[in-house]
Amino acid sequence: MGGIEPFVEGERVLLRRREGDSFLLTLAPGPHPVEGKGVVDLTSVIGRPPGVVVPWAGSEYRVLRPSLSDLLGHLRRKAQIVTPKDAAQLVGMAGIAPGDRVAEAGAGSGALTVVLAYSVGPTGQVWSYDRRAEFLDVARRNVELTGLASRVRFEERDVGLNGFSRSDLDAILLDVPEPWTVVDHAMAALRPGGYLATYTPTYNQLERTVRALRTARFEEIRSVEILERALHVGEGGTRPEFDMLGHTAFLTGARRVG
Repeated sequence: MGGIEPFVEGERVLLRRREGDSFLLTLAPGPHPVEGKGVVDLTSVIGRPPGVVVPWAGSEYRVLRPSLSDLLGHLRRKAQIVTPKDAAQLVGMAGIAPGDRVAEAGAGSGALTVVLAYSVGPTGQVWSYDRRAEFLDVARRNVELTGLASRVRFEERDVGLNGFSRSDLDAILLDVPEPWTVVDHAMAALRPGGYLATYTPTYNQLERTVRALRTARFEEIRSVEILERALHVGEGGTRPEFDMLGHTAFLTGARRVG
């Protein structure tokens, strides 16, 4: 569902008053509780196109279809999340496309899970593994919040010890402390031509991971770091912002060819 097609009951919608003041809700008839704000009735929105304005709590809110950025902005965080700049690069490195079968290890708060579910589309599938039940619970709740839960299966599993419960995967993404222990399992679970991408915060982790990839005969190995600096734009005074989003992690992509 997208574009200017009318809203349908059951889809996720964004109520937005201004930047930083928005709510993600499931469209349904009748009163709907909003944490910390009271109750809103969106019955009149069903069947109308995006952009409709509804009065609520003394203000006017515009109802929109949420973008991926909106979905990520409303996640509840328990662990440090993979940032959008890194998540986008990982998706590109892993060659992920609609309809793909993808696995991730290290669910965290579910931010990367949401990006993957969004990327594989309604015909794809994501398997999310974590050895910690509490992180799986947070990730599961966040994915449910975005309306993408039908595309994700969660499993408590230590993939470094036990490998993956699926095979012929198109891509695997690793956000775990010791990704080198998972490399051989990933090689076994990927289809020929499939990709492995890793997220490693330190140089030591990066070196051990790449060494394991080479030993396992992965090909097309490439490591990058993404830095993000915003610009202050003004007539005759455009310049870089003083603060920037610097190092978060080193990203590595590799491919199973043989």
